[in-house]
Amino acid sequence: MNYRVLVCDDDPAIARAIGIYLRSAGYEAIEAYDGLEALDICSKQIIHLVIMDIMMPGMDGMRATEILRQTQNIPVIMLSAKSEDVDKIDGLTVGADDYVTKPFNPAELMARVKSQLRRYTALGGMQQESTARTYRTGELVIDDNAKTVTVDGEPVSLTPREYGILCFLTQHAGQVFSISQIYEAVWNEPAYNPENTVAVHIRRIREKIEINPKEPKYLKVVWGIGYKMEKLHPKQLG
Repeated sequence: MNYRVLVCDDDPAIARAIGIYLRSAGYEAIEAYDGLEALDICSKQIIHLVIMDIMMPGMDGMRATEILRQTQNIPVIMLSAKSEDVDKIDGLTVGADDYVTKPFNPAELMARVKSQLRRYTALGGMQQESTARTYRTGELVIDDNAKTVTVDGEPVSLTPREYGILCFLTQHAGQVFSISQIYEAVWNEPAYNPENTVAVHIRRIREKIEINPKEPKYLKVVWGIGYKMEKLHPKQLG
């Protein structure tokens, strides 16, 4: 499959350089220079991944990603000169799937692109099985063949990372996993200070599946250990 990657950076030299790296890796690259242009392209073309700079005039990458997430779940890799944790957390909060700090290693960026696209096509990277894969706890149902999630019969829209976390925990409902275990299972790479990254994704998942995210019935924290998906029977939600 010929994946199409949108590169959005207000510095044309950087956008062109990333485009060259992408094409040399076998991807199709499209360039945009502000958030509005990126959103326009995404609305008119099939885009499989976005590399989004944060600091741009007009509409910045944060706002553009936030708007994009209202309609699309394609992977977004944030690109920024900032390296503070708060900026990374803000990027993840608005819906980014990964974060790369400038100056970046081209090989690392391409590896992250490949990783995100692999998870996007697999929606969580779960191992393929010949049998039907439906995971359920209470009224939360995941059809891992169709890659759909419903709660009380209503569809839930998740990013690839969110889906990966939710599917992993639901598949092992009742088991407690550390943050590092969750990160390594879903990101498929060694965990290095994964606390903020996983916590942000967990919060976003709760906002989508829980009636009251502050008092979750499904996705629960086990203090001092990690997280677990509660193992519930249907209708056991009073």
